[in-house]
Amino acid sequence: MSAAQYAVDGAVAVIRLDNPPMNTLAHALREALMRHLARAAADASVKAVVLAGAGRAFCAGAEIREFNTPKSIASPNLRELIAAIEALDKPVVAAIHGVAMGGGLELALGCHYRVAAPGAQLALPEVKLGLIPGAGGTQRLPRALGVARALAMIVSGDPVKSEQVAGTGLVDEIVAGELVPGAVGFAERIAARRPLKRLRDLSVTADAAAFAEARKKAAKEQRGYPAPARAIEAVEGSTTLAFDDGVRNERRIFDELVATPESKALRHAFFGERAVAKVPDVPEDTPTIEVKRVAIVGAGTMGGGIAMAFASAGFPVTLLETSREALERGLATVRKNYAGAVARGRLAQGEMDARLARIGSTLSYDDIRDADLVIEAAFEDMRVKKEVFAALDRAMKPGAILATNTSTLDVDAIAGATSRPESVIGLHFFSPANVMRLLEIVRAKRTSKPVLATALKLAKAIRKLGVVSGVCDGFIGNRMVEQYLRQAGFLLDEGALPQQVDRALQDWGMAMGPFAMSDLAGNDIGWAIRKRRRVERPDFGYSAVPDLICELGRFGQKTGAGFYRYEAGGRAPIPDPEIDKLVLEHSRAMGIERRAIPDDEIVERCIYALVNEGARILEEGIAMRAVDIDMVYIAGYGFPPYRGGPMFYADTVGPDKVVAAIERYAKGYRGDSWEVAPLLARLAREGKTFN
Repeated sequence: MSAAQYAVDGAVAVIRLDNPPMNTLAHALREALMRHLARAAADASVKAVVLAGAGRAFCAGAEIREFNTPKSIASPNLRELIAAIEALDKPVVAAIHGVAMGGGLELALGCHYRVAAPGAQLALPEVKLGLIPGAGGTQRLPRALGVARALAMIVSGDPVKSEQVAGTGLVDEIVAGELVPGAVGFAERIAARRPLKRLRDLSVTADAAAFAEARKKAAKEQRGYPAPARAIEAVEGSTTLAFDDGVRNERRIFDELVATPESKALRHAFFGERAVAKVPDVPEDTPTIEVKRVAIVGAGTMGGGIAMAFASAGFPVTLLETSREALERGLATVRKNYAGAVARGRLAQGEMDARLARIGSTLSYDDIRDADLVIEAAFEDMRVKKEVFAALDRAMKPGAILATNTSTLDVDAIAGATSRPESVIGLHFFSPANVMRLLEIVRAKRTSKPVLATALKLAKAIRKLGVVSGVCDGFIGNRMVEQYLRQAGFLLDEGALPQQVDRALQDWGMAMGPFAMSDLAGNDIGWAIRKRRRVERPDFGYSAVPDLICELGRFGQKTGAGFYRYEAGGRAPIPDPEIDKLVLEHSRAMGIERRAIPDDEIVERCIYALVNEGARILEEGIAMRAVDIDMVYIAGYGFPPYRGGPMFYADTVGPDKVVAAIERYAKGYRGDSWEVAPLLARLAREGKTFN
């Protein structure tokens, strides 16, 4: 079957892109389009052409299944296809519905006219892959929209709706009824117009100040990403170069960006988001459990946030608590969070009311027995968890999924408190659960495949990135972050202060430093883990500074003080001389002569601690693939996407160089905290990588 369909409606040839599900520009589609364009050109009865998409979209851009294969660049490429459209002596009208993104929008820009359905989304999102458009998008869009609006679209990569650009050179007309008949009617009206309207023939100008301002904004808002500045350079070329020279300049920049580590990392993350949804022994056709109603046990910070995540996605939710006071406190927090979104203009009042109406509450297990999924979000204590799951086992209907939000505890042990361990799974949300994208899906030994498949499906439904982990203390994310935090603490002992450690890692690209992160999460959480660890692993050493801070009641933002102090109602960490004094006194008491620690050592010790523990997790089978670890850290821990995640970053540096650095640090302070993971050592020895 052809990847594009050809039909004639009166004097108009209708060519439909037909490469499900999103009509991406595979080689077979490009060939079919070129063939059908030649057919329309040769037919004297055809006076105009409509280019439309079958199914859900006009065209979502490049075919990712052909990336890094000869087909991706085989003739006809997209530039050749656009050149053929522009050279046609009959008008070509792009009829856009669903999405026209990347190469799909460039294809539409190559047409003589563009009409669109209401709500169609148009974008050139290449910057999000560390690239710029490569088929003339930076040259045609400024001619269609003007420089200012084109810059905003290209540098952000964000979509605009067809109504927002109606009446411009980007969208000539909105078709209110059926799109293709409307497009055919439009084509009939303009069929005789000459000269043919080609965007390449238009001139475009802009003040140099516009580009200077765009560069200033990109440097501030997209720090660490090279593509935005290069996109601005390419768009500027549309105002200073002849069209063909501007296209060549665009292609030169595109080719340079393709080779950058940042683009390689962003493309790794792009494919990683798709890879993590695939579990080798759970086929795509695995039956899933229909989830219509959700219950949450615990209305605290996590329980309330989880309830919001489901309610915002349209699920009816019931919050269960042990006391009316705790329940009302939790519901008040939910209302406050939604109200804050309304006040910031991110949510309409009507939508807030609808979401709140989906959240019910109860003090009785009897009222949640018909839920299809129940998520326990109680205190992080094994005794408490087992009591809750025993109660759920008695109360919930057969077939219900019983999930725990534990961040560190043994899900197999929790499942053992029930008579149906096959129905138990870990759903570890990250705080705040209504905001953070990551959902660690913890597969226990007896978790059934339908339960796991359902969890992966639910993650998408509530707009989370679900990553499967095996059972171990801390799973993927928190097990690794413990080593990261240990090194951060040791750096305090040796000579650094919290603000230097945080600044060094933020300058490197982390969303926040380890101490600001601890303050945000609550320092008492880490304190409880360290107390438990001292019993279970007395050989597992830590700096005493975090404990000393907790002993002062400084649990972070929620108490107004932690490693930093916080103004009332504020979240900005403010360095505190009292903490500096505490750190210095601790080093003196330990008999440690403090030294100046360079920022690159701070970064290496903290990031390589993640890499080393990640290698152990891979070797133990806790994570299925290195990319799973990378996606956990990008989606849940503020790891910079343009570095690709800790394991991809190790590949970029070279496992041999990572091992050499670890061995160097193992000779210094707390060298007992460093032992090269066997997998990492083997990769270094064999010259191989994680990904």
